[in-house]
Amino acid sequence: VQLQASGGGLVQAGGSLRLSCAASGRTLSRDVIAWFRQIPGTEREIVAAIRWDRDRPYYIQAMKGRFTVSRDITKNTVYLQMDSLKPEDSAVYYCAGQWNVYTPDARDYQYWGQGTLVTVSS
Repeated sequence: VQLQASGGGLVQAGGSLRLSCAASGRTLSRDVIAWFRQIPGTEREIVAAIRWDRDRPYYIQAMKGRFTVSRDITKNTVYLQMDSLKPEDSAVYYCAGQWNVYTPDARDYQYWGQGTLVTVSS
């Protein structure tokens, strides 16, 4: 599976962005697709994930209520809707996938998209 992330950009605090993660190579099925973010010099941290076949989301408590993960079966694409953005949300956002199991550890994910930069100005 190849993943391509897009949708990053510059937004003011309080604004919104929607990131996309388009999958190619095969149709997603029992995959778990996750969004991670990374600030330079820090570890990648998970933001949210979704179990594709069950449409089951997973959220990190700190982002719950502001971030929403969803999927479009017709486009083989996962989205991350980010609302009420804060300057501390500024990071490179990555989507990643693994088969069948949700874990929050980036080391468990086998396929990765390139990052997309999100910058939130104060």
